[in-house]
Amino acid sequence: MARKLRNEELGRLSVEAYRGARKLPVVVVLDNVRSQHNVGAVFRTADAFRVEKIFLCGITATPPHREIYKTALGAEESVAWEYVAETGAAARRLKEEGYAVVAAEQVEGSAALEEWRLESGRRYAFVFGNEVRGVSEEVVALADYCLEVPQFGTKHSLNLSVTAGIVLWHSLHPLFGALGDEFVKKTIKR
Repeated sequence: MARKLRNEELGRLSVEAYRGARKLPVVVVLDNVRSQHNVGAVFRTADAFRVEKIFLCGITATPPHREIYKTALGAEESVAWEYVAETGAAARRLKEEGYAVVAAEQVEGSAALEEWRLESGRRYAFVFGNEVRGVSEEVVALADYCLEVPQFGTKHSLNLSVTAGIVLWHSLHPLFGALGDEFVKKTIKR
């Protein structure tokens, strides 16, 4: 029978080691996210998948904040972040820096997540939108790709932090081996 591993057996990186570790060529952009719990949960997901940075835009709360800390559990200390007043400005800047902008949004012609794959050698900026309004029309118009998580129930959307976890895991898991360090290799083989 399997035994649950203790935290110290997981061999996780320290915050300092994380900051110096190789990151995936990915940033996350939060477009006017109103729930600080969602912000914290995205920090934790970004930490788990070693993304470069999170851009917190518009009304999205920034650390330090008690409600972010509740779900981030310290990931706001390890993951680099930046506040940008307008999400469109962040998206334009990232495109100028060579990132492909990927909006998680239901739009005409959006790609079903299970059919979409990253292109080797590119950098990506994944945009997740407001819990009610989604990704802004301005950012959708700037996006290189729009991805949709297929759903089969009565609701037309998932919680933002759930969507971020699903989209990032599906998109990034082929890249985990590219991080190349012994910690990642050991964890992947587990």
